[in-house]
Amino acid sequence: MTSHLEESTTLVVGGAGFVGGNLVRLLLDSGVQHVTVVDNFLSSERSNLPNDPRLILIEGSISDDSTLQKIPEGLDFVWHLACFHGNQSSIADPLSDHANNLLTSLKLFHYLSMKQNPQKVVYAAAGCAVAEKTFAAPAATSEDAPVTMFHDSPYSISKIVGELYGNYFFKRTGLNFVKARFQNVYGPGEVLGAGKWRGTPATVWRNVIPTFVWRALQNMTLRLDHHGQVGRDFIHVRDVCRGLVLCALEGEPGESYNLASGRETLIIDLAQLIRKETGSSSQLELVGSRDWDASGRRFGATEKSRLRLGFNSEISLEDGIAETVQWTRDNSTLIQTCINRHQDKMRDCVES
Repeated sequence: MTSHLEESTTLVVGGAGFVGGNLVRLLLDSGVQHVTVVDNFLSSERSNLPNDPRLILIEGSISDDSTLQKIPEGLDFVWHLACFHGNQSSIADPLSDHANNLLTSLKLFHYLSMKQNPQKVVYAAAGCAVAEKTFAAPAATSEDAPVTMFHDSPYSISKIVGELYGNYFFKRTGLNFVKARFQNVYGPGEVLGAGKWRGTPATVWRNVIPTFVWRALQNMTLRLDHHGQVGRDFIHVRDVCRGLVLCALEGEPGESYNLASGRETLIIDLAQLIRKETGSSSQLELVGSRDWDASGRRFGATEKSRLRLGFNSEISLEDGIAETVQWTRDNSTLIQTCINRHQDKMRDCVES
């Protein structure tokens, strides 16, 4: 897998984020000679980036012309991972979601189509945006699943429209555009409170696994929406990064590929697993549904990625949770510092 990457020049947009930082490390470990990272640190931390002379950091938004002008010529591979994280932040501020989650995609794809011709441009798409909205036993969501015209959040809309823009430039200009549809990614490197305040406590309490792990280690209550009876497809970040590389090396332009485990886990079972792994006395608070969230149970189909890319997830949820718990313990000072950064605004949200 790695030999095709050697001597290549790569760009990772959103490279200081959770997935981006892990991908950058994988690329450097694979022998890539030049990795350029573009990041505005809206929802990321500099500590996610390794200290390596082969890495060039361009601080700014990819939607800014001044940032685009700094990108080196001769790019071989591009991964577009930048986004406005996540659903609840986009609901709180749809205009910021548009500026940081959609305009970024349009500007990047237009620039690459006009100025460069990379071997492959891989876009981090969202599996949740195409999954059926059901609370019954789900079927695996395939890459050709129909897309609803009614979405739960601006984030979901932006991720779908990002796919549409990439498809447009693929058909119009021949941009070698591949869609990597993420499921629920977890693992070391996801820092609660990373980046700047984004208008909602979801700035701190990000995805469910890092939130539950941190709160369980503090013996804090774990809140389970939908009474814990929703299900997600959890995939370890190292598996996702392998999949992103395979999308670049083996993916067919114009196609989409699920990066999924193919296994649904109910949130109540996840909470029990995390309590067991942390030795926590956290209580489970079973509450009703969130007013915006119609996503019930889902998981991704894996056949196409397995047959076309040679991709399978390798890290079990049990092993991945154990690793994430240890990483959280080892990085508790960093995480607490990032959480503390937003405490006053978190308090204001509660009081208002």
